[in-house]
Amino acid sequence: MPGHRLTAVTALALALTLGAGAGSAEAAGYRYWSFWDRQGTTWTYATQGPATAHPSDGDVQGFRFAVSADSKDAATPRSAPTFAEVCASTPAKPGRKRVALALDFGTPQDAPGGETPPAARTACAQVPEDATTADALAAVAKPLRYNSAALLCAIAGYPHTGCGEQVSGKTDTRPTAAPKKSSDSSSDSGPSLGLMAGIAAIVTLAAAAIWQSRRRRD
Repeated sequence: MPGHRLTAVTALALALTLGAGAGSAEAAGYRYWSFWDRQGTTWTYATQGPATAHPSDGDVQGFRFAVSADSKDAATPRSAPTFAEVCASTPAKPGRKRVALALDFGTPQDAPGGETPPAARTACAQVPEDATTADALAAVAKPLRYNSAALLCAIAGYPHTGCGEQVSGKTDTRPTAAPKKSSDSSSDSGPSLGLMAGIAAIVTLAAAAIWQSRRRRD
């Protein structure tokens, strides 16, 4: 009987340890098109949506399809075109503006099931001076698809289905970086509080089981 009690405690310990590991390894994300502004040599997450943003002549903007948890986690477009590179063959016209667009359809890992992302491309949209980014996108990357909440779901028909759906076990498509060193005891480098609490509970149960088995023998 004591052996069976200790085996149960061991099984509980294994379950808690595996559960803690699974919780930290798997994160939920959303599959969607993110919108970016090119500031110098850096992509910056846009502060407005494409339907309300009004770019100026000479601006560079980008769209990236990926699975991301939020704006801090979002993957940037993988190309870094300049306005001159994209719009060199599009001369300026009175009353119109030119906007360079970088369209990154993402990786096969982030694609919905059964779909293959098209190759990334750039386009120079020449639109009226009061046009939004959505207008510029519609000029060079139809068909576009939006949902009932005006969320951009597809560019140039990709993806064919889905719109901002939640995806478990998110694949991180960003470049990896070395972990930051920190002297803060609350950093993520150590065991989580949940794991430590689980270990404490295991120790308590094990001690109780041993005490009870000795009491019965006495």
